[in-house]
Amino acid sequence: MSAFMMSITPGIPSPSSSSSSPPSQTVTSSPTPASLPVRTIPGAYGLPLLGPISDRLDYFWFQGPETFFKKRIEKYKSTVFRTNVPPTFPLFLGVNPNVVAVLDCKSFSHLFDMDLVEKKNCLVGDFMPSVKFTGDLRTCAYLDTSEPQHAQIKNFAMDILKQSSKIWVAELTANLSTFWDTIDADVAKDGSASFLIPLQKSIFKFLTKCLVGADASNSPKIAESGYAILDRWLALQLLPTVKIGVLQPLEEIFLHSFAYPSFLVSGDYNKLYQFIEEYGKEVVNRGQTEFGLSKEEAIHNLLFVLGFNAFGGFSVFLPGLISAIASDTTGLQQRLVKEVRENAGSTLSFESVKDLQLVQSVVYETLRLNPPVPLQFARARKDFQLSSHDSAFEIKKGELLCGFQTQVMRDGKIFDDPETFKPDRFLENKELQNHLYWSNGPQTGSPSASNKQCPGKDIVTLTACLFVAYIFQRYDSITGSSSSITAVEKAKQEAV
Repeated sequence: MSAFMMSITPGIPSPSSSSSSPPSQTVTSSPTPASLPVRTIPGAYGLPLLGPISDRLDYFWFQGPETFFKKRIEKYKSTVFRTNVPPTFPLFLGVNPNVVAVLDCKSFSHLFDMDLVEKKNCLVGDFMPSVKFTGDLRTCAYLDTSEPQHAQIKNFAMDILKQSSKIWVAELTANLSTFWDTIDADVAKDGSASFLIPLQKSIFKFLTKCLVGADASNSPKIAESGYAILDRWLALQLLPTVKIGVLQPLEEIFLHSFAYPSFLVSGDYNKLYQFIEEYGKEVVNRGQTEFGLSKEEAIHNLLFVLGFNAFGGFSVFLPGLISAIASDTTGLQQRLVKEVRENAGSTLSFESVKDLQLVQSVVYETLRLNPPVPLQFARARKDFQLSSHDSAFEIKKGELLCGFQTQVMRDGKIFDDPETFKPDRFLENKELQNHLYWSNGPQTGSPSASNKQCPGKDIVTLTACLFVAYIFQRYDSITGSSSSITAVEKAKQEAV
């Protein structure tokens, strides 16, 4: 199940007060839509049934998502085109796979203009997992900003993060200590340590305490298997949309042909619900008394924030960050050691890591190349003109827009040498943060009840900076990949 978590990617919530983002600026002066040539959107959906099936097989089997989008950009000589994205026929008869792909930074940015687009029920495309996975409720991620409950629930989520900021750093560092103690012991014993499960256990315990206000150890069952319950709950919702990489055609037949029923995980989900109901009373009561939610609405949305956004997002993002650092052979680690020990101080805090400019750049560059949420969707709220770098296109009300961030974040008109991991990229040009969209909006944006940007935009990046700073307070170097650590060298010099 941990392997599945490396394939999915939701975002995360946190207090916008922690932001250290620079003012919004633009990197290039792109032509306005009025000055661009208007072009008919290239591409096609193909024959009914056959077109979607053909695209689905390319997407999951013959090409894979990255090649699927790249080949169509080359074919149509456009970063905006019509195509189909899974899931599709045979057992998704109510799902329309037709999308307009937007695959450069300029066209992709339209997905965040709430005057032009809506986000109702399109978190993962036209397909929506059954609400039975979330107590027969549409959680905030599936609500459009025009729906009254969106503001209530998002404000609740932002308040949770504001309150949790008081204990966030202490809980994070305590759990990181336990996690790296486990890695040290396994490396010493076996010569390498697989870290995905220990990392997920630590993430779960840390987030449960910070977001729910509950100590997972209050329930031995939850403490031991809570992370695995969330893995299964996430997997069954997202399997029809995610390439896993198992033997074909078995993956197509058993994972991408139908939606899995919620009853397969409902028993375990109810255990998490009951755990929050019993041990997270303070947070749940705040949702009821201060934000006008019912107890059920507060708990199910809290579970979604905990499981889908926070746990799911970190489970994808942090292994990629470890891999970027642990596999580097350019001397990056020595530079990170120097910056952390000269500037972070002996006690880590949100404020201390804001001074770690190289660490921040490494975090941003990891998010650019490996965004936790690869696909973003939005539906046109009205007819409007969408522009790429070189053309304008007429979009009709109701059309579904699809952006594949992994491709968008390799836009050569914005990012120099876009396929290469460049740790100094955001250190050398801070304006590039205007085009870093991992959080459902630009890194320079501000989450609010009136938009769909991840409320945890700032705390996620700060947490990642704390994660890196902790590593290089503890170690002079680490060696490994996105799933294992093969060597660690303990620090010889303490932070000043």
